[in-house]
Amino acid sequence: MAEGGRLPGAPAPAERVVLHVDMDCFYASCERLRDPSLRGEPVVVGMGYEDGETIGAVATASYEAREYGVESAQAISTALDRLPRRRDDPDDPESAHYRPVDIDYYAEVSADVKAILHELADTVREVSIDEAYLDVTERTDWSVAEGFARHVKQRIEREVGVPASVGVAPNMSTAKIASDHDKPDGLVVVPPAEVRSFLAPIDVGDVHGVGPVRARELRELGIETAGDLADSDPYELVERFGERGRELHDRALGRDDRPVEPRGDPKSLSRESAFDGAVDDHERVREQAATLAEAVAERATRRNALYRTIGVKVVTPPYDVHTRERSLPGPVDEPDLLRDVADELLGEFDGESVRKVGVRVSNLSFTADDQAKLGGFGDESERDGDRGERDVPLSRDRDRRGGGQASLGDF
Repeated sequence: MAEGGRLPGAPAPAERVVLHVDMDCFYASCERLRDPSLRGEPVVVGMGYEDGETIGAVATASYEAREYGVESAQAISTALDRLPRRRDDPDDPESAHYRPVDIDYYAEVSADVKAILHELADTVREVSIDEAYLDVTERTDWSVAEGFARHVKQRIEREVGVPASVGVAPNMSTAKIASDHDKPDGLVVVPPAEVRSFLAPIDVGDVHGVGPVRARELRELGIETAGDLADSDPYELVERFGERGRELHDRALGRDDRPVEPRGDPKSLSRESAFDGAVDDHERVREQAATLAEAVAERATRRNALYRTIGVKVVTPPYDVHTRERSLPGPVDEPDLLRDVADELLGEFDGESVRKVGVRVSNLSFTADDQAKLGGFGDESERDGDRGERDVPLSRDRDRRGGGQASLGDF
């Protein structure tokens, strides 16, 4: 048997192509999406900055605000000392726009981004509201990996309107370091043959998994860079830090065999599409929604997912987001029903200008059994009529200019 257990003459397995997508200053980017006049201006998102409030913290700060020493998790009082609130003198360049945290809105924008990621990759691991790993080994190869990653960035920017930094590498930990390497709006590709040379000069505190305390302990041992860590005796690291020491040594060498795995089953499946400007042709909107419904149904079938709720999302100028949904009497996998319900829900928007349309299924259950068909719920549907169908008018309709709260789902 050859090295690694391969048969003699058998081709070596393809190196994985892993992307780490990290949204830059995500909360601030969302506020700029809502209010384009904030672009290029210092923006601080946090709480406790209003008159009479004394306790609060910075959730995120734009890069323009960071130049004045404002940082995430900083006390809001410190941020205000370093960069006063821009209200008394709107022309004062050494001041910032302060905005309250609107997590529902940020999650809404995040869902738009992640819908694109799930479309472009077979496997997506969502880490947080603003970052995810993608394994795209089956979609591309290293000869065109940079172009693929650029396509991911461009679609997020074009269809959602927020910037992302992307790192590409053969494994998760190196991809994470790569995405942080050239922020904001960066794209760093680390081919397999260049992993060691890329990592070597990286500060040891930037090695994935090394926190501030561990970084200080490593520096006390004379380990300043990832290259120093890679050159260290792994047995001494294990003796000092346990198995964590071996893990960090491996990552400094560019070794990380962790698979990119989703974190549990999704709560919903959705697809959406933006038009080139607002369109007034309702038939065109219906046709696009039918195409999206087909794609969502195909994803649900492939994942053995049954759904009880079907919804649509419609974005009207300037960027007002409306969602409607209908609940079914039981979980189904019915592509025709999905298309028809989505079409009915869209009827409310006949005559409206539309910038974007989306289709979603939610209230999911997962089974490996035969697909459920609506006929199995026919009698109940006849009896329960109004109880079985529910349009949700969204007191939850959102105006992205306004900052109101919304019950979100994954739209």
